Formats: sequence, C-alpha cells, structure tokens
Amino acid sequence: MARTGNDPVAVIGLGRFGTALALELIRNGTEVLAIDSQSKIVQGLTKQIPHVITADSTDLEALRQLGLPEFQRAVVAIGTDIQASIFTTSLLADMGIPDIWAKAISGLHGDILARVGAHHIVAPENDMGERVAHLLTGRILEYVEIDTDFAIIKTKPPGDIVGVTLREAQVRKRYGVTIVAVKPQATLPNDEPRFTDTTPDTVLGYGDLILVQGTIENIERFAAEE
Repeated sequence: MARTGNDPVAVIGLGRFGTALALELIRNGTEVLAIDSQSKIVQGLTKQIPHVITADSTDLEALRQLGLPEFQRAVVAIGTDIQASIFTTSLLADMGIPDIWAKAISGLHGDILARVGAHHIVAPENDMGERVAHLLTGRILEYVEIDTDFAIIKTKPPGDIVGVTLREAQVRKRYGVTIVAVKPQATLPNDEPRFTDTTPDTVLGYGDLILVQGTIENIERFAAEE
C-alpha cells in the first residue's frame, strides 16, 4: 500500500484524547477506524464516527480481522490501562505498521512504549501543562514546542524592534531567535490581515502579531522583553 498523508488512521482507545483525535481527523477528511473495548463508549459515538467498533485491542486475531495489518498509521490512545496500552502497541509493531503513535501517562510509560515499537510518544497532559505555563507568562499568545529545546510562539513585538526594519533590529544577533511571519494590526473595521513571511526590510508595528522560532531559552528571553 502506498503511503500518503491521507491514509486511514486506526485510533485505539476512545477516552477524551482518543475521541477528540478521531473527530478532528474526520473533520480534516481522514478516514478513521476507531476501536474501544467498551461497547457503551462505542455506542455513544456511532453518530459521530462512521467506523467505530468494539474490540479487544490486546487480541491479535481481533486486530487481524479488523484489517489492522493493512494500516500505515495507528494511534494507541489507551489511557489508564497501561498493560493494554503496552501490549496493543507491541502487537501493532509486530504487524509491521510503519507509523505508530502512542499516548503515555508518565515518562516510564513512554520509555516502555518506545521500546516495544511506538515511533512517536504523545503525553497530552504534560504537553498541555507546558503550553499553558508558557501562555500564562510573558507576552506569549500561542506556544508550540517542536522539539525538546525548540519552539515557535505567537506574540507581539517588544518596543525596541518596532518602527525599524528587521535588518536594523538585528533580532537574531541580539536574541538568538528568528521572526518568520507577521500579521499587521487591522486598521479598518472590515480589515482582515493575514500572516505573511517576513523579509529583512519588514517593519513591525506595536499591534502586529509575529511568529518567532528558536530555542526555548531564547524564545522565553525574547518574550520577556517589553
């Protein structure tokens, strides 16, 4: 099977995280096979998710009958049942699924999931906690951590780089970050500005929104500037 960005996705475990993920994938036009071991949960989602099935994901034969070996992408969103999470991930890896995402509720859980075959570890509670912590401090309006020490934020420019070109402001030299896009402040009632790429000649205004990338340490230092 050729692998494309719109391949069907199997989502196993329909708690809050798994359900939200499945619904968002469907809204984005991705076909989803949603699986949970509790029939009550499955019955409650039949009107929202076209392909939702009650099955034991720790049963190898059940997964085979559902066609899981044909999937290119799968998400193990099982939460509190750590044993089922690990065993399900291991079975998917044994099937040769090339892109396995697994939810972890602790660092140790994540380490084990990676060892048994998960390619990506997701820690929703931890990731959201870090995001909210950044949003509550400084002038950060949106925060996305790209790697363990790299992030992109949406913020407003500090006063010392407003009114001059980015070339003159020397943001990268002074702060170690890069301003990659800008959304000018609306000046008319029906005006709807959009983000556009910056250039060395871009001049920022006080009400503009900017997207800034860099190491987390440098991003936080930049966002603390007034």
